[in-house]
Amino acid sequence: MTDDHALKERIAEELGAVRDRSLGLTTDVLDDAALTAQVSPLMSPLVWDLAHVGNYEELWLLRAAAGADALRPEIDGLYDAFEHPRAERPSLPLLPPREARAYIETVRARVLDTLDRARFDTPDPLTAGGFVYGMVVQHEHQHDETMLATHQLRAEGAALLEDGVPAAPGAPAPADEVLIPAGPFTMGVSDDPWAYDNERPGHIVDLPAYYLDVEPVSNAAYQAFIDDGGYDDPRWWDPRGWEWRHSSGKRAPAFWTREDGAWTRRRFGRVEPVPADEPVQHVCWYEADAYARWAGRRLPTEAEWEKAAAWDPESARSRRYPWGDAYEEGRANLGQRALRPSRAGAYAEGASAYGVRRMVGDVWEWTSSDFHGYPGFRTFPYKEYSEVFFGPEYKVLRGGSWATHPVAVRTTFRNWDYPIRRQIFTGFRTARDAR
Repeated sequence: MTDDHALKERIAEELGAVRDRSLGLTTDVLDDAALTAQVSPLMSPLVWDLAHVGNYEELWLLRAAAGADALRPEIDGLYDAFEHPRAERPSLPLLPPREARAYIETVRARVLDTLDRARFDTPDPLTAGGFVYGMVVQHEHQHDETMLATHQLRAEGAALLEDGVPAAPGAPAPADEVLIPAGPFTMGVSDDPWAYDNERPGHIVDLPAYYLDVEPVSNAAYQAFIDDGGYDDPRWWDPRGWEWRHSSGKRAPAFWTREDGAWTRRRFGRVEPVPADEPVQHVCWYEADAYARWAGRRLPTEAEWEKAAAWDPESARSRRYPWGDAYEEGRANLGQRALRPSRAGAYAEGASAYGVRRMVGDVWEWTSSDFHGYPGFRTFPYKEYSEVFFGPEYKVLRGGSWATHPVAVRTTFRNWDYPIRRQIFTGFRTARDAR
């Protein structure tokens, strides 16, 4: 089997897997009323996401890569994420669920027909190494994670009934934190064919020594911050965070409620006690920053996060995943294996070369860094993926969550969001300077 044929087989398999996942979050589990409803102005109706992934696939795999004529040019504007903000999408003449599903099925059938004729050994960076196919697969997985956030915001009963089986807790970590020695490492990538523009180019960053939490901050640890009056003490809060705290009235992570002296949470329509030994999730950057200050620590920079996750000091190179270059089941809580983070001590086999655990999967981790391009950054293939978001308004998140698919995350992958966002599956770990 040639490398080209093997890559085409992998692409076809990944396209099929991500579509099964998309349908499992939409038309397979919800009726038309639920698919067309908007549960929050922060989120699109699920039927918009469903047709959007098909329209994106048509734009890039049929029109751009294969040179095909447009199937439904009249709907391009409806599904342009920059033309219509989420709050106004319910008022658009969107394709109804049955028509949306028929449209994406037609697109997919034509994509698979053109895949047979595709060439990946060309100088065109769009098709070289199958980049544009990888971009489309990752894009749909990212929308699947957004769909999961929409499901979490739904007030109705659970639609996702298969809760999955999270890994059992393993042996506790030998220490709460680990020293990451001073020295240079290569941040970002230059040779991963499916990496995005904001991960490029690889460049040397020289860091002083620092300590980093071995595990993400737990619900129990975060509850101690709440119980100590952390939400009422301005000493711990960034001034903008203190303003957010008062204007929003928030006093706990999203979906938490205190009942009879105990904390419960709502998770996909279920109400349950907050598990003490899971990573805290659904906290915004301001909350994570305030906790870190209260604990006498700080959030890591994204360079500190990446070095601890990716760098192998023995081989002097970065790993695609903390444990190595190939994804291996059982080393991380990724891909919707369970609809929740794992418990403390789990996935010890997925530790990085420095012994830091669960850096990929479980919860997206806030860093202290603003989102900017790396030195030598070049937009590819369109500025709306990364470049238009560069600036101090967005904070960088790393590592993926339990809802992130392994294809759509790696140790160099960069996510970003406003520091007030809490509906996404976010947590954090803390760091401190080594003195």
